[in-house]
Amino acid sequence: MTIKPLLDRVVLKATEVEETTESGFILTSASKEKPQFSEVVAVGPGGVVDGKDVTMYLKVGDKVISGKYSGTEVKIDGEEYTIVRQSDILAIVE
Repeated sequence: MTIKPLLDRVVLKATEVEETTESGFILTSASKEKPQFSEVVAVGPGGVVDGKDVTMYLKVGDKVISGKYSGTEVKIDGEEYTIVRQSDILAIVE
């Protein structure tokens, strides 16, 4: 199944969360935070959103940081994705 986001929406797939801290402590699943680092897997076409022209500057493959609790989480074919508006993306990681 393919996800094709509409307007200014972006589909993200979370990157793997580190299992240990920098000091070597192993994290249990309960202590892990929701990942904020994601990879863009699909980008909408942009267009007019709420009366304003939106140009999409993200592209598939970009590594990004998004708001911790932003977007809508979906599970398709066993994979988990988050659909957010482009404006919910905080930064591109280079």
